[in-house]
Amino acid sequence: MKYNLNQLTKKIAAAAIALSIAISGGALLSAPKAEAATASASSKATTIINAAKAQMGTPYKFGASTSTTKYFDCSSLMKYAYKKAGITLPRTSKAQSKVGTYVSKSNLKPGDLVFFYSPVTHVGMYIGGGKIVHTYGKPGVTTSTINSGWWKDHYNTARRVL
Repeated sequence: MKYNLNQLTKKIAAAAIALSIAISGGALLSAPKAEAATASASSKATTIINAAKAQMGTPYKFGASTSTTKYFDCSSLMKYAYKKAGITLPRTSKAQSKVGTYVSKSNLKPGDLVFFYSPVTHVGMYIGGGKIVHTYGKPGVTTSTINSGWWKDHYNTARRVL
């Protein structure tokens, strides 16, 4: 085959365009998967947060059984709420602090577990807007702000399980 320079340039340009479309088309095809995973995590986070918030005011009891919703301790509340989204957590806050992946305080998303004290002895769930849902003493299941006061001073780490 004999090509002149103009024909060769057109063939190379056509090949480059085809390759570009193939590459970007592949990226476009994978985007819905990423969006679906994000939507699924967001949906689970909503389920988990709603389950925990539905227990607002439920009394605190250290070592509360995971087979009742009459009382909760911090880790049994998290175990209960996550179970509503089909996720099984370990029983204690210390064990819960080892599941999922580390997330920095500045990158918290609703549904992330947040831990307090060192060593870890308390767990709550980030619900957005600098707030957590958790339980301790009176008033039982409640919300608190983590960016000031006692909670800011005793913050330890966070984990993303979703």
